Amino acid sequence: MAQYLTGNSLVAPGILGVSGVKELSQYRPRLPAGPAMNEHTSKQFDQDLEQIRSRMMQMGGLVESHIQDAIAGYLEADLDRAQRVIAGDARVNELELAVDNDLGQVIVRRQPAASDLRLILAASKIVTDLERIGDEATKIARMAKDLHSNGTIANTRLVPISHISGVATGMLRRALDAFARLDAAAAARVCGEDAAIDEEFRAIIRQLITFMMEDPRTISTSLQTVWVAKAFERIGDHAKNIAEYVIYIVKGRDVRHIPLAELEREALGR
Repeated sequence: MAQYLTGNSLVAPGILGVSGVKELSQYRPRLPAGPAMNEHTSKQFDQDLEQIRSRMMQMGGLVESHIQDAIAGYLEADLDRAQRVIAGDARVNELELAVDNDLGQVIVRRQPAASDLRLILAASKIVTDLERIGDEATKIARMAKDLHSNGTIANTRLVPISHISGVATGMLRRALDAFARLDAAAAARVCGEDAAIDEEFRAIIRQLITFMMEDPRTISTSLQTVWVAKAFERIGDHAKNIAEYVIYIVKGRDVRHIPLAELEREALGR
């Protein structure tokens, strides 16, 4: 499983021990202490945020491991790993509920406002995207079991899936890395990769249409392959969403549905 949590610090895969990991609480406003916010309350809020972040990164690591297992199930006919994904989906759902509960408790106890509330809103949306990525991994694992159990999958269908799966997994890993570091520039780069995975999906569709036209017997398997490719394309979309919420946390602007060039200017502060 990919690991993002070490002690009280969050670290993206492959960068354990590297400086630059930031706390969500760094992006909270530092207001003068007073009746509404004293030092004790501020520290308690920081601890609440750290607990939420820990759960979220645990969930991110679990979802990433599910994707890797689903890929192995599909590309390598490793049905044990595919079944592991299917069985583990309940744990992803449990983590989503736990984070949602934590967020609700923070809202009730702390009554956050301004940038504090922005953190909570972004965290809620990120965890929803992670849960949906988990659903896509489960969909791929189920499809792998069906295809390989029936013995109908052909090696020619595996080549394009292998590539798009790598693109999608890389986007998710980099989006989680950007969240761990609260790195708006890195998040913007993930958003810029969305066009590439969309083109990968279109290329797979063109290739499979050719297969089906040449041999109508491949129609059923080809359609199943389209659904698997679409699942990876959706994983890329969710990774992009996570990256956009990172920019929202850091910069305070909702960058959804704006041109990529404008998003990059906002993330880089230009």
